[in-house]
Amino acid sequence: MKRFSYKAKDKKTGKVVKGSIQADNEQTAGHLLIDQGYIPDSIAEEGASLLGSTNGHATGKDRITFTRQLATLIGAGLPISNSLRTVADQTQSRAMKSIVEEITTNVESGKTLYDAFSMHKDIFNNVYLSLIKAGESSGTLDIALKRLADQEEKDAALLGKIRGALVYPAIIFVVIIAVLAFMMIMVVPQVEMLYSDMGKELPALTQFLVGISQFFGQFWWFVLLLFLLIVGGSYVAVKHTSFGREVMDSIKIHTPIFGKLFLKLYVSRFARTAEMMLETGVPMLDSIKTSIGAVNNVIVEKEYTKSLDIIKGGKPLSTSLEGLNYMLPLIPQMVAIGEESGKIDEMLGKAAQTYETELDEQVNNISTMIEPILMVIMAGLIGVVIGGTLLPIYSLVNSVSA
Repeated sequence: MKRFSYKAKDKKTGKVVKGSIQADNEQTAGHLLIDQGYIPDSIAEEGASLLGSTNGHATGKDRITFTRQLATLIGAGLPISNSLRTVADQTQSRAMKSIVEEITTNVESGKTLYDAFSMHKDIFNNVYLSLIKAGESSGTLDIALKRLADQEEKDAALLGKIRGALVYPAIIFVVIIAVLAFMMIMVVPQVEMLYSDMGKELPALTQFLVGISQFFGQFWWFVLLLFLLIVGGSYVAVKHTSFGREVMDSIKIHTPIFGKLFLKLYVSRFARTAEMMLETGVPMLDSIKTSIGAVNNVIVEKEYTKSLDIIKGGKPLSTSLEGLNYMLPLIPQMVAIGEESGKIDEMLGKAAQTYETELDEQVNNISTMIEPILMVIMAGLIGVVIGGTLLPIYSLVNSVSA
């Protein structure tokens, strides 16, 4: 898709206007302008393709900002095409600006908003598209967009806190590696040389450390290559193979401390998405199916998918969620209350809020939880190195003094 600058005359007012339009070629651009009520005067290609190297990539933050702005404008009563054009003019991201302009062009050429958004599934996921479709058909598009923006902001904030909580352990780990590397490279060889000059036999622990030091000194290139292969292979496996993805997702939910955090994140994401879908008017089965896809963990998604067959069999949602692995108990309990009161979406929202609050508190405390463990590990490793270097020196000094 290319961008064209144009100069055209408005059929109704006779006013000459200038602007840009997305199209496959110059002829298509001319037809689109005519369909919009303009008489083209000149059309010229502007630049590279939609997501070419000059535009970069739209980020999650770009999507949230766009969604929030569009919801505000539509809620204020502006027509969809005008709202899209206004947002495009205000967008700072070149990539997002191009995407919004193409969506605008497709909407003005007669496509539904859902179809226009569906052309960019790399930016807008299934949850996003489903809510756009539901909001468009029910006339509550501004509400659907506002809920999308709210939820994406919550997800971004929560994931940011989790990543932030991991920064401290990562720093401690780097410090441990740096201290050990310094001791092995600078201190251990000196101890070996000292014993060698004096014709003394190294203690077993020191000999072990010397062996490690010599191995890394001679084969550092092999260790580095092996590390890069493991890291690169793991990344490719996780990103491009189903087996790698399953292994990584399984590690996330079974790792001590972090497993419970990830599980609450997935459960709250499922409940919050289901709340939005049901509240917007999406049918129950479609809502649950889309909410399962929003979890973003294949192990959990496979387990939750079992509920779809139970719902198809005529059972209530609460029954279908009971007994599922990786489903925390508050969800089916609150859903059962919602089924009795006719407010399933509201109860799902309250359950999601409960787990989000718990998750937020646990993330804030995670550094405190991990700090003692890291300190013990660091003390143990450094203690082994010190024991293999300083104690032999003291022993050697004592033997000389004697």
